[in-house]
Amino acid sequence: MPTVLPPGTCNAHCHVFGPRERFPYAADATFVPKEDASKETLYELNDRLGLQRCVVVQSACHGFDNSATQDALASRLGSYRGIALLPTNVEEAELKRLHAAGFRGVGFNFMGHLGRHVPVDEVLSLAARFAPLGWHLQIHGDPSLLTDLAPALRSSPVPVVIDHIGRIDAAQGIGQPDFQALLRLMSDDRFWVKVSGMDRITRLGPPYVDAQPFARTLIAEFGDRVVWGNDWPHPNHAGPVPDEEQLVALIDEIAPTESARHALLVRNPERLYQFGDMQ
Repeated sequence: MPTVLPPGTCNAHCHVFGPRERFPYAADATFVPKEDASKETLYELNDRLGLQRCVVVQSACHGFDNSATQDALASRLGSYRGIALLPTNVEEAELKRLHAAGFRGVGFNFMGHLGRHVPVDEVLSLAARFAPLGWHLQIHGDPSLLTDLAPALRSSPVPVVIDHIGRIDAAQGIGQPDFQALLRLMSDDRFWVKVSGMDRITRLGPPYVDAQPFARTLIAEFGDRVVWGNDWPHPNHAGPVPDEEQLVALIDEIAPTESARHALLVRNPERLYQFGDMQ
């Protein structure tokens, strides 16, 4: 890993699951983890790796009950933020309550394995309601769906963060239409991207040499709107579970300069997740 990660380094994408005795999984969950992933384990991992800030993304296994994520934020409210899952008709009072608890955006899944897709016009209507809070949309979708959604997302009233390098197929190379479509989307400055998930788009396995060029390109071309996360505990992962130390070490490969790493790990997350406003 880099000799010294910048002070304030942020792990901008991870999850907590359960513990199921306290935070039961949703009855209609599209997946249920084999094992819980506790906030204590997350804290220990981040602390050991030198990841001082963190964004906990509500998991589909808990549905719209954001309690497990909120609980993970509560002990570290100055340095941890959350991304909620919400119905599009959520009450204003609930948005304000979640904001006070440290949430700064709402995620929507457009992956086939994660269930029904919310109509994009409903997503954008909700976005207009939480825009005054300074929140953003987080979109997780396969490349074809992202391409289909792009015209509508370009009218979003809030920033839009694309998960996991758009879930493109690394085997198809930089010139593939799906990645070029993502680059065109990123040319609109309302869009951000997470360079988490190299381990998800690879076809070669660690150290993900086929996936690194995609992350490197996004950081080089749009370095002020890219964030990094390790995606712990790697739900629904098709390949070998990544080595956490290796994921951190690969930051040097995709962000080879000190200034690029500072933007990726500190400055960009500060802007997007409003770190510093809840000490």
